[in-house]
Amino acid sequence: MALPPLAPPGRDLERDAVARYARHVLLPEVGMAGQQRLAASRVLVIGAGGLGSPALLYLAAAGVGTLGVVDADVVETSNLQRQVIHSDADVGRLKTESAVEAVARVNPHVAVIRHDVRLDAANALEILGDYDVVLDGTDNFPTRYLVNDACVLLGKPHVWGSIYRFDGQVSVWWAEHGPCYRCVFPEPPPPGAVPSCAEGGVLGVLCAAIGSVQVAETVKLLLGIGEPLVGRLLVHDALRMTWDALTVRKDPACPVCGDSPTVTELIDYDQFCGLPTALIPGESASNVPLIGAPALAAELTSDAAPLLVDVRGPDERSIASIPGAVPIHLDAFRDGSAFDHDELASRGQRIVIHCKVGGRSAEAVRLARAAGYADVSSLEGGVLAWVREVDPTQPEY
Repeated sequence: MALPPLAPPGRDLERDAVARYARHVLLPEVGMAGQQRLAASRVLVIGAGGLGSPALLYLAAAGVGTLGVVDADVVETSNLQRQVIHSDADVGRLKTESAVEAVARVNPHVAVIRHDVRLDAANALEILGDYDVVLDGTDNFPTRYLVNDACVLLGKPHVWGSIYRFDGQVSVWWAEHGPCYRCVFPEPPPPGAVPSCAEGGVLGVLCAAIGSVQVAETVKLLLGIGEPLVGRLLVHDALRMTWDALTVRKDPACPVCGDSPTVTELIDYDQFCGLPTALIPGESASNVPLIGAPALAAELTSDAAPLLVDVRGPDERSIASIPGAVPIHLDAFRDGSAFDHDELASRGQRIVIHCKVGGRSAEAVRLARAAGYADVSSLEGGVLAWVREVDPTQPEY
């Protein structure tokens, strides 16, 4: 399906630029006019993480004139295994700061606009509206649905990628020419049903495989060449080293791009994805009782020490753990088998449950309370809070 170029015609390139992009100019599908279009184009990359890293580097190398980057996070040591735009020296810095410097090292002629914000319903249309193509490297469902809906409302293509463990997916969602993200994924999974990369891990180089495909699709859209992944979902399995293309179709009943759309403005996407938003002192956002790491440390050395339960898997526990914690996986709470565990036989005992940062333990606490356990709390901040505040000899992850 041939589509017109999204990038406007550009002005003549300087002599040094012609030399820099000569291998592009030699391609009949690109040529001098195409390279001029790239120089005049504007691409927004949402997320300067695993997918955003290769995307920003290759878009800059390709000569895309203006890159926007949206990210409010700072670089952490655990990012460096896959987020190649950052280095050890960048730990603690805003990701957009190191992204700007990395792009400048690759191509100083590319302008980079930093958006050091969390994308939300209040700012998405304004930010996305200034760009020709949106490349989505986000890692959470609320932002994915937000970006999709904003792109549909703005009439822009949405080059989407997703990674988890050894698997990746890529597509181009463009409601004017095919399905949008909601057509194929109308409802988000229940909170906690799909572990994040921080919980389940990800093969670092998978980011390069998927991110580079996103860049290829972006360049094709800007130049109006080839057949973009509109109406196709590319699925990659790095363990089997396979690539499969699945046909996906527009849903006439889609609430945002269908025949009678009901989503005509951006909504509260945390609420749509079932994520709690209220926060009460002493309780998590889901009304789960919390205990801080120092307070837990004091209780564990007292005469009335609580039962400490770790709902993570063995690989996570091998990185950092709290001594004396009983390992009972979250799945056992979900299927009810946890409550047959010998350690949980007494429903009158005080219990503290923890995971990495608190999300999974909060779910386990809710399930335990529903099963009749009254005195049960979640460790606020999870084992990472324990490492930072009680035992800094252990690594963070």
